[in-house]
Amino acid sequence: MWFYEKKLQYPVKVSSCNPRLAKFLIEQYGGADGELAAALRYLNQRYTIPDKVVGLLTDIGTEEFAHLEMIATMVYKLTKDASPEQLKEAGLGAHFVIHDRALFYANADGVPFSATYVQAKGDPIADLYEDIAAEEKARATYQWIIDMSDDPDLNDALSFLREREIIHSQRFREAVEILKEERDKQKVF
Repeated sequence: MWFYEKKLQYPVKVSSCNPRLAKFLIEQYGGADGELAAALRYLNQRYTIPDKVVGLLTDIGTEEFAHLEMIATMVYKLTKDASPEQLKEAGLGAHFVIHDRALFYANADGVPFSATYVQAKGDPIADLYEDIAAEEKARATYQWIIDMSDDPDLNDALSFLREREIIHSQRFREAVEILKEERDKQKVF
């Protein structure tokens, strides 16, 4: 059962219209290491992972959808007052021509989202290492966007997301250790 509370996981504020930052943030919306790819990866992998850690993938996968909602809100707020000329100058001209201001799952270069971003090997430990790498890549991307931003309000929400990536990486590392211990107990010597 799902319960939806009509508020973001963390408040999203922006200081001013900034389509350039919106273009960078689109990477976290529909890019290979973005929130959609993470949510789909974890919710898919949970079907081939041991019961001891399946809840972790469900919880984090669901949270990634909350992060996706935050990114969408950021992009919307950063572009809602932008003129077509400002969008063009920011590198969003083609997006505007095709989608107007509607969000579209693509990376910062406008390449549409691909199911190839959703990794699943079927080996729980291999999948969890993939998940750790995904979280660390997302953390790095959030940091680089913060480094490019001069908006303290936006950076506050981005810092929240960056910190959640660190927590997710830590939880996946703990899950690897749990599964390695379980695997080692089952070995026959």
